[in-house]
Amino acid sequence: MPPSYTPGSLVSARGREWVVLPESAPDMLVLRPLGGADDDVAAVFPDIEPVSHAQFAAPSPTDLGDAQAAGLLRSALRIGFRSGAGPFRSLAGIAVEPRAYQLVPLLMALRQKTVRMLISDDVGIGKTVEAGLIATELLAQGSATRLAVLCSPALAEQWQEELRTKFGLDAELVLASTVSRLERGLDLGESLFDRHPHVIVSTDFIKSTRHRDDFVRHCPDLVIVDEAHTCVAADEASNTQNQLRYELLHRVAADPERHLLLVTATPHSGKESAFRNLLGLVRPELATVDLGSEAGRRLLAQHFVHRKRADVRQYLTRGDGLADDSLAEKTSFPTDREFKDETYRLSAGYRALLDDAIAYASERVTAADSRGRREARIAWWSAIALLRSLVSSPRAAAQTLRTRSATATADTPEEADRLGAPLTSDSVDADALEGLDVAPGAEAGAVEVDAGRRLAELADRAAELEGPAGDTKLAALTRHLKALLKEGYHPIVFCRYIPTAEYVADHLADALGKKTVVRAVTGTLSPQQRIERIEDLAREAGDDPAARRVLVATDCLSEGVNLQHHFDAVVHYDLAWNPTRHDQREGRVDRYGQQRDKVRVITLWGSDNGIDGKVLDVLIRKHRQIRKDLGISVSVPDAASQGVTDAIVEWLLLRGRDGEQGSLFDAEEYRAIDKRAAALESEWQSAAEKEKTSRSRFAQQTIRPDEVAREVAEIRDTLGRAAEIRDFVRLSLRALDGVLRDAPDGSGDFTADVSGTPAGLRDTLAPVLGGDAVETGKPVLFRTTAAVARGQAALVRTDPAVVALAGYVLNAALDDQTTGARPARRCGVIRTRAVTVRTTLLLVRYRFHLTLPSRAGTRQIVAEDARLLAFSGAPANATWLPDAEAMRLLDAGADENTDRDFAERTMGRILDGLPEVTDHLTAYGEELAARLLASHRRVRSVAGEIVRGLTVTAQDRPDVLGAYVYLPASTPAAGGNA
Repeated sequence: MPPSYTPGSLVSARGREWVVLPESAPDMLVLRPLGGADDDVAAVFPDIEPVSHAQFAAPSPTDLGDAQAAGLLRSALRIGFRSGAGPFRSLAGIAVEPRAYQLVPLLMALRQKTVRMLISDDVGIGKTVEAGLIATELLAQGSATRLAVLCSPALAEQWQEELRTKFGLDAELVLASTVSRLERGLDLGESLFDRHPHVIVSTDFIKSTRHRDDFVRHCPDLVIVDEAHTCVAADEASNTQNQLRYELLHRVAADPERHLLLVTATPHSGKESAFRNLLGLVRPELATVDLGSEAGRRLLAQHFVHRKRADVRQYLTRGDGLADDSLAEKTSFPTDREFKDETYRLSAGYRALLDDAIAYASERVTAADSRGRREARIAWWSAIALLRSLVSSPRAAAQTLRTRSATATADTPEEADRLGAPLTSDSVDADALEGLDVAPGAEAGAVEVDAGRRLAELADRAAELEGPAGDTKLAALTRHLKALLKEGYHPIVFCRYIPTAEYVADHLADALGKKTVVRAVTGTLSPQQRIERIEDLAREAGDDPAARRVLVATDCLSEGVNLQHHFDAVVHYDLAWNPTRHDQREGRVDRYGQQRDKVRVITLWGSDNGIDGKVLDVLIRKHRQIRKDLGISVSVPDAASQGVTDAIVEWLLLRGRDGEQGSLFDAEEYRAIDKRAAALESEWQSAAEKEKTSRSRFAQQTIRPDEVAREVAEIRDTLGRAAEIRDFVRLSLRALDGVLRDAPDGSGDFTADVSGTPAGLRDTLAPVLGGDAVETGKPVLFRTTAAVARGQAALVRTDPAVVALAGYVLNAALDDQTTGARPARRCGVIRTRAVTVRTTLLLVRYRFHLTLPSRAGTRQIVAEDARLLAFSGAPANATWLPDAEAMRLLDAGADENTDRDFAERTMGRILDGLPEVTDHLTAYGEELAARLLASHRRVRSVAGEIVRGLTVTAQDRPDVLGAYVYLPASTPAAGGNA
């Protein structure tokens, strides 16, 4: 009869040590290699193969390393952990270090048996990370088995990349362009949603009646909806697209067992009915409950996360009642945006062109009024298209003048309005941005014989004005960009139309000099091509420390793409007629992770074109002021802003041709604009007050910071921070003869030539980095971001290259027969001024057996942890130091050389005395188990999860992986500590 082995115990089989897992039975052991991953799990039959109890070998006194050895060994060990012992099962396997405030939605979600949440934190806080944390944890716990993300097709590839690089989830794209390929491989009667457990789905593709029913029948048990505010209908008059999306989500939400996460930065668009419909998807009662009552607010607070930046900028502070300052964390947001409104005046030639174009458009609108309402609306929208293109650029104007208006095909006035309205509304919906940067047409059908000739003449004149001599707006942009670049900024220039962006990029490429890399990104590129071009721009400019980068883009980049790591200034080359669009543009760089304390924003406006001044004053500046007062943006009421822009255009077309704004806005005829502006301000202020009240009423107060603080500390104690991973990779590669070069842009990225590293390391790196890079010396780029291209590595603990490096360093340290460089060693004797008495640091590995009851059943797992313990004096009468002092020893450098023979004798005496400290190490493990149990209880109590039957047990004797002796230097530092 083979002996029995308890879960978590150490056994020897097949020439190596293994940990026994809970799935084992007397006749079959399920084993994981000591320090290995779940992918390496194996089954061993004791009746067939020899298995015996194992004891981890003690360090050898001859295996001496330098002062870095302990830190490298500890980091290599921690990187290997894939199943932490803490209450959050997923955090050991993700490539993102969540901020404390980002754990709040996760704790709220764990309180619910079926998770239903509306996550509506402010722009740039990290809603994708918050949703990803919840999804990954539900999948890790087994509460969910499959995932679907519904989003616009423009954001699908970004969601796929985020899930893959940050959360280790491979999701298939289900788009109009991919569905045929996916369906070809299906079995008869099989749905692609059954074949692929995790999918990213285009909301607009799947909402159609042809595909909707199949999705609803086979819908995964966990659904995330991005930009959820676009998926609700306020009433029957709402547009057809919103109604179809809402019908889809209503059917998805109808299953009470389905987890549903709705994500949006703008949950309340000003229409109460739309907000109620959104809440009704989360929980039907919320559609009708009195949210002003205490009961209504309490019900909503269980499902609604609604925070602005000020709420999370300094989330954990002493004021929150924490025990010490070490848990406080400051989130890296820019403190503000620095606005500068820069003006220009039209050249004489451009002034004459604009006057003649206004005269032409005015004649057309006047003539069309007598031809019926349809003709009048077509002429109106064509005139607006012409005016907007003219104030954008001569190239956009020329293309518009030579192109037929889309409204010319309209059969009714209503259809003309539907086709033409986007020209003035500048819709801010993410799915409405695609295709909106195409230059519109102005020709709506001739009403006079020489209409075509006049348009062609105007187009030719516009084309002749290209360049800084005729286009003073372009000259002003060049001047301001040179100033930004001189100060070290990397700006994005936003344009309204594709021809304008291409024209500006063409000019800037020559005007800004060879040290500035300029690229354009417009709607002519696919979403993935846009990201690739941005990454190429960043890499190209990053090769030269003196180089600067300038991105010229249309509003295809104003939503969804995060640019804060590459750019830190925004230039509005064209004013949007919806100020929320400006906020979206600026939000691409003003978000979490931006290194600048202030993001620079420059807005160019024409003082004499008859349009820009009033748009800037009435819409843009008012929007900024409200944002400054509230700390959040409030969308401009659509109807009121439309009235203002209509009044401006109407005055230009029908009230005169004097474009001088000094007299323009004091004129008697212009009072209609001021009247409509006043109405807009009143309605906008009312919306702002409602939003302020809403933020106060629905502020997230169900999870207190102190409920998160201890869990954050435990997670970081176990898994470490991003800086530890970065330092480990750099130090290890250098010690293994890799050649490193820092990126010149100060990003923390670096390249490494690993061709000279040991063959064993190259063999493990080749499958993940490519054989060419490993063997030929082609530099491998290590990046501080989790999103990397093939052949690159991310400086995160789950990146395959980092895992391979950690595995090599750990195995080389544990096997003292390894030949060649061994960066980490299990022993060391260091003379340092950091101590005044002999101090010993131990790196100890603990194993824990956890029994985790839940509503879905009881699970048993084995997890590992690594801790540093230090004592002064001899082992027999050790004085143990606090954990913080033990940690500080990792930073202690050698101040004097140590004779090797003396070091080996000293090390030998310490190792011989280690049995004297076994009781303390074991007691410390039991203390850790008690702390883990308390942590699980805290989280389960917050989440309302089962506590009865929960156990955490420290297994066997702990393993002493490393022992390091610190001796006082002959000349102690002043104020040295023991």
